[in-house]
Amino acid sequence: MTGTPAVAGGVPTELAADCSRCVALCCVALPLVASADFAIDKAPGVPCPNLRADHGCGIHARLREKGFPGCTVYDCFGAGQKVARLTYGGRDWRAGDAEEMFAVFVVVRQLHEMLRHLDEARRLAVPPALADEADRAFGAVDALTRGAPSTILALDVAARRGAVGELLDRVSAHVRAAYLRDVPVDEARARRARDVPTGRDLRRADLVGARLAGADLRGADLRGAVLVGADLREADMRAADVLGADLRGARLAGADLRETLFLTGPQLAAAQGDGATRVAPHLGRPEHWAGVRDVRT
Repeated sequence: MTGTPAVAGGVPTELAADCSRCVALCCVALPLVASADFAIDKAPGVPCPNLRADHGCGIHARLREKGFPGCTVYDCFGAGQKVARLTYGGRDWRAGDAEEMFAVFVVVRQLHEMLRHLDEARRLAVPPALADEADRAFGAVDALTRGAPSTILALDVAARRGAVGELLDRVSAHVRAAYLRDVPVDEARARRARDVPTGRDLRRADLVGARLAGADLRGADLRGAVLVGADLREADMRAADVLGADLRGARLAGADLRETLFLTGPQLAAAQGDGATRVAPHLGRPEHWAGVRDVRT
């Protein structure tokens, strides 16, 4: 296994965003679209009006209050500090290379998201050959993030994402099958939820607003599923694959997400949980969850 320093829960330190070591790349490079997520429109490459001269956010403690909840659910997975410190040696985008630096950041951020999932894959209980394959893939993608700007910008990111996705799919299938062999699905409990679809294959399913409270979704394939506003209170989602699932506004009060596969901080931050929602320690609990009241209907 590639040697990478880790924080609590095993996630490598370099895959955790550290804004203090960045130069506010996400606040400048990325566009904003006036919506429920952002109070304003902003073109890519234009600094956010809330950005201070020291690269800090002038409304960081009041982002949701000021109409910028989208900022609270964004995570560069450590790409910002890598581009700022490694690729550009600590140079500020305001000193030159801004356009290139922003383009590199967009690519490296995608690669770091792949690294985040590959790191999880290589730590799961899978056959040694599969774990080794995930470890090699992690090393290969990590090496790409350390290239020169011209090399990074020439990458075929879509092809790399496809290869990584196929590997993650095989890892997920093994883990979910093994879990369900050991812990049979509680079909009686599943039937108590009003909108539980038949079977475990819910990949890319349209579950907008679905009533899944108390559902037994253990081992389900929810990859790419749209769960916007879904009622998942007290649902059991252990060993469910939520890679790329849209959890915006999903109600997760009391849900069990401790062993959910490929779950990320941004997905949790986009949802609504409470003190009873169970999550893996390394993911933590979004700050705004403390103010979510579980209204049972």
